[in-house]
Amino acid sequence: MATITYHAVDVGETLPPHESRPITRHVLALYCGASGDHNPIHVDIDFARKAGMPDVFAHGMLSMAYLAQLLTGWVPQDQIRQWGVRFIAITPVHAKVLCTGRVVEKFEADGERRVRLAIDAHTDGGIHTLSGDAIIALP
Repeated sequence: MATITYHAVDVGETLPPHESRPITRHVLALYCGASGDHNPIHVDIDFARKAGMPDVFAHGMLSMAYLAQLLTGWVPQDQIRQWGVRFIAITPVHAKVLCTGRVVEKFEADGERRVRLAIDAHTDGGIHTLSGDAIIALP
């Protein structure tokens, strides 16, 4: 990974996008175990249908993890100062998640040069699922 520096980054610049593999039922089952979130709506189609859904769907935090991969694909984890998202829509099973980011502000805080990123996740079907921001310290 090349070092991203404060002076080399401009407002409006975009991060290299990150796209997940398709979210299979197997991925959902593995994520249940890894996260400790065993809500049956994510793995049991009968339960999901009783709740009025056509099928199971991904955990919102799984898409947030893909956004974390977007960030750590751009800078080392120890440069992330803050990040958060708003959950907008569900991610259906079999979707791929496309994560994007762009620099929206450059500033200094606590003796560091930092950038604010707007980050988003969309499915390959065009559904906007997460929207948020991140604060990154840059050398």
